[in-house]
Amino acid sequence: MQEQNKKLIAINSKLGLLFTLLLLTNCGTNKSSSGYETDFTKANNIILLIGDGMGIAQISSGFYAKDGKMAITSMPVVGFHKPNSYDDLITDSAAGATAFACGVKTYNGAIGVTSDTTPCYSILEELEQLNYGTGLIATSTIVHATPASFIAHQPMRIMYEQIAEDFLQTDIDLFIGGGKRYFDRRESDEKNLIDKLKNKDYYVSDYLEAELELIAPPLQQKFAYFAADKHPLTHSAGRYYLPQATALATDFLNKRSLGRFFLVVEGSQIDWGGHANDKELIIDEVIDFDNAVREAIRFAKRDGNTLVIVTADHECGGMSLMTASKDEEDIDAAFTTNGHTATLVPVFAYGPSAGRFTGIYKNTDIYDKMRAALQLDPVPAVSSRK
Repeated sequence: MQEQNKKLIAINSKLGLLFTLLLLTNCGTNKSSSGYETDFTKANNIILLIGDGMGIAQISSGFYAKDGKMAITSMPVVGFHKPNSYDDLITDSAAGATAFACGVKTYNGAIGVTSDTTPCYSILEELEQLNYGTGLIATSTIVHATPASFIAHQPMRIMYEQIAEDFLQTDIDLFIGGGKRYFDRRESDEKNLIDKLKNKDYYVSDYLEAELELIAPPLQQKFAYFAADKHPLTHSAGRYYLPQATALATDFLNKRSLGRFFLVVEGSQIDWGGHANDKELIIDEVIDFDNAVREAIRFAKRDGNTLVIVTADHECGGMSLMTASKDEEDIDAAFTTNGHTATLVPVFAYGPSAGRFTGIYKNTDIYDKMRAALQLDPVPAVSSRK
C-alpha cells in the first residue's frame, strides 16, 4: 500500500507540474487578446529547437532551478505531440526526428527513410532547393540521430560514416557539432570529407583551430565547425557553444539568405541525463538549452518574421519531481526507467503561425505545420503516415 501511495503521489505530482507549467507559460502573455492562438500568418524563417529527451519534468526542473526565469516559459503557445514511431509506442531519436523532418512515421533507428527504407525528402532539403538558408546545430556529433535525420538517408542510425558522406550530397549553409573523426579519420575508407567540404566552398574550422566565439565565418562561403572529435563535453565540463552557435547561425543565415532560412538546434545531452537518471546533468543541460532558446527568441523579436518552435523528440527517464524549490540541491527527482517513455511531449511556439501549434497532434504534424507556416505548396500524402 505504501508503494502504491508513492506511485500515486508521483503521478499526481507530474500532472500537477503539467498544468502548472501551462499556467505559467500563459501567465502574463494575454494570449487571447494578442491573437497568438489564432495567428496563421506567414513566416519567413523557422528556428526549430529540439531538447532531446526533454519532457514536462525536465523543463520543470530547469524552471525551479532558475526561479522561473526560463525563456521557454515566455512562449505564448503550447501544444503536445504524440511521439510514437511507426511500429512502437516508444520512439527513439532517429524515428522521432525523421517524423519532424519528413512528416512520416518510420521504425526506430531509421535516418531520413520511410518504414520500407525509401529515402524521404526532408523539409531542410526542400527548403535548400527553394534557396532558403539551412543550418544544423547539435551538442552531440553532427551525425547523431536527430541532426542526421534532417540531412541523411540511412537504414540505421549507427552508420555514422555513411551519414557523414550524405552531408556532401547537400549544400547546407551551416552545421556545428561534434564528430570530426567521421569526416577525416574514417575506418571504412581513407576519404577526407573535410577536404571535400572545402572543395565545395565551405569555410571549415574546429575546436583545435579556434573557439567558435572567435570565428566570424565569411558570408560568401558555407560554414562547418567541428566542436569535438567525437561527442562534445557536457556543459558542466566546459561546453559553452550552444547559445553562441544559435546566435551566430541566426545572424549568418539571415544575412546569407536575405531573410529566408530554416535552422534546427538540438540540445542533445538532456537525453543523456535521462538515460543516466542524473538529475544534475538534466538540469544543467536544460538550462543551457534554454539559453539557446533565449537567443532564438531574441532574434525573432528583432526580425518579426521568424517562427520559433521548441519541442523534444521524446521524454527520457520517466522523470518525476517529488519536491522542488529554486535551489537545484532541493529538487528531488525520481525516475521510472533509464530509457525513453511514451508520454506526450510539449510543443512551444512564438512568432508568425504560432497558433498552428496548439492542441494535441501527431509528431508528423509538426512537419505539416512548419510547411504551412512557410506557405509551401502541398506535398502528396505518404503511405507510411499513421
